[in-house]
Amino acid sequence: MRPIGKYIVIQKIKEEVKTESGLLLSGSDVDDIRYKKGVVVETGTDVTAIDSNDTIYYDSRAGYSLMMSGEQYTVIQERDVVIVE
Repeated sequence: MRPIGKYIVIQKIKEEVKTESGLLLSGSDVDDIRYKKGVVVETGTDVTAIDSNDTIYYDSRAGYSLMMSGEQYTVIQERDVVIVE
């Protein structure tokens, strides 16, 4: 699988989100968070600042999901990435 241009293939990371007081947020509350965390599987031919296996935060409203070889991936554009860890 090789994306072209400025596209990036990622796998989402499920996170438990705790408030400062220690409460775990429910699934619907977590969906309201603007940025999601993911691991880069493969980068497109024109992506220079992000590498495979980087952990990123990206706009949760960006991209689309697809199934390949029984695995679910998300495809986003480089401009949707806000932080690279």
